[in-house]
Amino acid sequence: MGYECTFICSPELETAKVEELTAKASKIIEASGGTIKNLQQLGKKKLAYNIKKFREGIYVYMEIDGPGSMVSSLETFFKVNDPVIRFLTVKVEPKKKLAAKKAEAKAAEKTETANEPAELPTTAAE
Repeated sequence: MGYECTFICSPELETAKVEELTAKASKIIEASGGTIKNLQQLGKKKLAYNIKKFREGIYVYMEIDGPGSMVSSLETFFKVNDPVIRFLTVKVEPKKKLAAKKAEAKAAEKTETANEPAELPTTAAE
Protein backbone atom coordinates (compact mmCIF):
# COMPACT_ATOMS: atom_id res chain seq x y z
CA MET A 1 0.00 0.00 0.00
CA GLY A 2 1.07 3.57 -0.58
CA TYR A 3 1.08 6.12 2.22
CA GLU A 4 1.97 9.76 2.69
CA CYS A 5 3.36 10.69 6.08
CA THR A 6 4.07 14.20 7.33
CA PHE A 7 5.43 14.99 10.75
CA ILE A 8 6.22 18.29 12.43
CA CYS A 9 9.16 18.67 14.81
CA SER A 10 9.77 21.30 17.46
CA PRO A 11 11.30 24.50 15.96
CA GLU A 12 13.94 24.50 18.72
CA LEU A 13 15.41 21.28 17.32
CA GLU A 14 18.76 21.43 15.55
CA THR A 15 18.96 20.18 11.94
CA ALA A 16 21.19 17.29 13.02
CA LYS A 17 18.49 16.08 15.43
CA VAL A 18 15.80 16.37 12.73
CA GLU A 19 17.96 14.28 10.39
CA GLU A 20 18.51 11.77 13.20
CA LEU A 21 14.74 11.45 13.77
CA THR A 22 14.20 11.05 10.02
CA ALA A 23 16.89 8.35 9.88
CA LYS A 24 15.28 6.47 12.78
CA ALA A 25 11.88 6.67 11.09
CA SER A 26 13.45 5.35 7.87
CA LYS A 27 14.97 2.41 9.78
CA ILE A 28 11.56 1.58 11.28
CA ILE A 29 9.97 1.65 7.83
CA GLU A 30 12.64 -0.60 6.32
CA ALA A 31 12.60 -2.98 9.31
CA SER A 32 8.82 -3.37 8.89
CA GLY A 33 9.19 -4.33 5.23
CA GLY A 34 8.45 -0.92 3.71
CA THR A 35 10.26 1.34 1.30
CA ILE A 36 10.62 5.11 1.08
CA LYS A 37 9.76 6.52 -2.35
CA ASN A 38 10.24 10.19 -1.52
CA LEU A 39 11.67 12.03 1.48
CA GLN A 40 11.69 15.81 1.81
CA GLN A 41 12.64 18.06 4.68
CA LEU A 42 10.46 21.09 4.04
CA GLY A 43 12.10 23.22 6.71
CA LYS A 44 10.70 25.58 9.31
CA LYS A 45 7.21 26.90 8.58
CA LYS A 46 4.64 28.91 10.48
CA LEU A 47 1.79 26.85 11.93
CA ALA A 48 -1.86 27.79 11.40
CA TYR A 49 -2.41 27.65 15.16
CA ASN A 50 -0.34 26.96 18.27
CA ILE A 51 0.63 23.34 18.85
CA LYS A 52 2.15 22.65 22.27
CA LYS A 53 2.81 26.41 22.60
CA PHE A 54 4.83 26.55 19.33
CA ARG A 55 4.01 28.96 16.48
CA GLU A 56 6.46 27.30 14.05
CA GLY A 57 7.51 23.78 13.24
CA ILE A 58 9.98 21.85 11.10
CA TYR A 59 8.10 19.83 8.48
CA VAL A 60 9.22 16.46 7.09
CA TYR A 61 7.26 14.74 4.28
CA MET A 62 7.59 11.08 3.22
CA GLU A 63 5.95 8.92 0.55
CA ILE A 64 6.21 5.29 1.67
CA ASP A 65 5.08 1.83 0.59
CA GLY A 66 4.53 -1.04 2.96
CA PRO A 67 2.08 -3.03 5.08
CA GLY A 68 -0.35 -1.56 7.59
CA SER A 69 1.71 -2.85 10.51
CA MET A 70 4.52 -0.55 9.35
CA VAL A 71 2.24 2.47 9.78
CA SER A 72 1.27 1.51 13.32
CA SER A 73 4.91 1.02 14.37
CA LEU A 74 5.88 4.33 12.73
CA GLU A 75 3.08 6.20 14.50
CA THR A 76 4.08 4.61 17.81
CA PHE A 77 7.60 5.95 17.21
CA PHE A 78 6.19 9.46 16.62
CA LYS A 79 4.04 9.29 19.78
CA VAL A 80 7.00 8.29 21.96
CA ASN A 81 9.36 11.03 20.70
CA ASP A 82 8.75 14.40 22.35
CA PRO A 83 10.37 16.51 19.58
CA VAL A 84 7.59 15.38 17.20
CA ILE A 85 4.72 17.73 17.96
CA ARG A 86 2.27 16.47 15.30
CA PHE A 87 2.08 13.76 12.63
CA LEU A 88 -0.35 12.54 10.00
CA THR A 89 -0.28 9.41 7.85
CA VAL A 90 -2.72 9.05 4.94
CA LYS A 91 -3.35 6.06 2.69
CA VAL A 92 -2.95 7.00 -0.98
CA GLU A 93 -4.72 5.12 -3.75
CA PRO A 94 -2.90 4.55 -7.04
CA LYS A 95 -3.97 6.98 -9.78
CA LYS A 96 -5.26 4.17 -12.02
CA LYS A 97 -7.75 3.01 -9.37
CA LEU A 98 -8.78 6.59 -8.66
CA ALA A 99 -9.45 7.28 -12.35
CA ALA A 100 -11.46 4.03 -12.64
CA LYS A 101 -13.61 5.01 -9.63
CA LYS A 102 -14.32 8.44 -11.14
CA ALA A 103 -15.31 6.90 -14.49
CA GLU A 104 -17.53 4.38 -12.71
CA ALA A 105 -19.26 7.12 -10.71
CA LYS A 106 -19.81 9.17 -13.87
CA ALA A 107 -21.32 6.16 -15.67
CA ALA A 108 -23.63 5.45 -12.72
CA GLU A 109 -24.75 9.09 -12.72
CA LYS A 110 -25.59 8.92 -16.45
CA THR A 111 -27.67 5.76 -16.04
CA GLU A 112 -29.55 7.34 -13.12
CA THR A 113 -30.54 10.35 -15.19
CA ALA A 114 -31.48 8.15 -18.18
CA ASN A 115 -33.83 6.01 -16.04
CA GLU A 116 -35.74 8.98 -14.63
CA PRO A 117 -39.11 9.64 -16.30
CA ALA A 118 -39.33 12.78 -18.37
CA GLU A 119 -41.31 15.62 -16.86
CA LEU A 120 -44.70 16.22 -18.35
CA PRO A 121 -45.33 19.70 -19.66
CA THR A 122 -47.74 21.67 -17.53
CA THR A 123 -50.48 23.75 -19.04
CA ALA A 124 -51.47 27.12 -17.75
CA ALA A 125 -54.76 27.27 -15.86
CA GLU A 126 -57.55 28.84 -17.88
